[in-house]
This record gives sequence, C-alpha cells and structure tokens, in this order.
Amino acid sequence: MTELETAVHAAKEAGKLLRANFSEPKQVDEALHHDLKLALDKESQELITEIILNQHPEHAIYGEEGLAGDQSSPHQWIVDPIDGTVNFFYGIPHFCISIAKRVAGELVLGVIYDPMVNELWTVEKEGIPHLNGTPVTVSDRDKLEESILFVGCGKDEEALTTGLTRFKNGSLKARKMRMMGSAALGMAYIACGRLDAYIESRISLWDIAAGQLMIESTGGRVDLVPHDNNPDVYSIVATNGKIPIEEIL
Repeated sequence: MTELETAVHAAKEAGKLLRANFSEPKQVDEALHHDLKLALDKESQELITEIILNQHPEHAIYGEEGLAGDQSSPHQWIVDPIDGTVNFFYGIPHFCISIAKRVAGELVLGVIYDPMVNELWTVEKEGIPHLNGTPVTVSDRDKLEESILFVGCGKDEEALTTGLTRFKNGSLKARKMRMMGSAALGMAYIACGRLDAYIESRISLWDIAAGQLMIESTGGRVDLVPHDNNPDVYSIVATNGKIPIEEIL
C-alpha cells in the first residue's frame, strides 16, 4: 500500500465511522463558546492513527486530538479527524476528514474526504489534484464581482471582528460570500473551482495542510502568516491565484 493509498484508506474508514453516527446522539467532551469537542473526534483520530502507524510505525502523527508515533521522525502525518465538528454535531452535512503528510517540513501528499457526498480529493507533491479520480483545477475567474468567497471568523473576539469586517468588504464586491464551517472543504472547493478564495485570521495547521498542497499544486496561491505565540496557527489567504483579493483585506 502506497502512502497515498494509506491516507485514502484511513480517511474512508473514518468517514464510515462518522457517517454511521451522523444521525445518532453524540457525546460532548467539551463545550466552548464557539466550538465543541466530541468523543467522535477522538475516535476518528484513533482509527486514522491505527491505520497509518500499522503501515508506518516509525512515523509521527500530529493531530487535532493529540500526538502519536515517533515525534522525532521527519515523516509527519497531519490529521484533522473531523473538520467541521460543529456542523457535524448539529446535523449539517458539511464536514470532512483531512490528512496530509510532510517530510522534513515539506508537504508531500494530501487527502480530504467528505463522507456525506462521497467526494474524495487527493494530491501528491509535483502532481495535480484529483476529485474522485478526475483531475481538477482552480477557476479561471479573475474579477471579484464574478467570484464566490469563503470567510472564516475564528473562535476569539479578534478573529471574529476581523472576519466580519472582511465578510462585509467582500459582500460589497464579490458575487456571493459564504461561511461554511470547514476550512479543509473550503480549500478543496477552491482546488476544484467551486470557490475562488478562503480567508481567515486564525486557523490551525491540521485544518489547512492538505488543502494548501491541493491549491498550490493546481496553480492557486496560499499565503500563510504564523501567529507569534503558536507557529502552527496561521492567518491564511488562499485563492485561485487570479482574483484581486487584496481589495477586501
């Protein structure tokens, strides 16, 4: 099994778990003002971790729900076991599993899987992204007035304020604005031409790693600025590489 096949298998098995529990009561481990942590977040990551480390026991897992494997390894798998947990909890079928791998800090593969519509995005370094086996690319749109933009608002007051200001600015210029609740799916949508940009002032590595490789591999652009207090938390501007996104920042 290749590393990409391992990631696909892990994502699909986690997807089966989430799909089977989508309409069931869910155990909340932690309820925050703007977020939730579910028992299924941990179960999904544990399943993904088991599959990856069974194939590559010498590798490291860096996930939203914790670390596993050999953390000194240059081979690091970056896992978001449910990107869009709040959507999942409220019965909104817009969430995904995101798995990326980097070697010595360089992204080499990415998988994003939406189990509710069975859409699977895959990419490898120096390759082109695929959606369910078909090559995809970013849109050709180069005017804001023709574009659809996704703005995230984060979970703290500063990020919320910045996000809402950008949403207002974009609403005056773009064709449509969206707040979708899953950064990884938003980036997958850019990679296949459904959306034209995703902007958020505070987002974590596991949310965006797979999507970054997908967008950059198909000619789009991802600008990341790490936060001073956490190098794996970023401000992100991801686009198709054509629209003048600076007009709303």
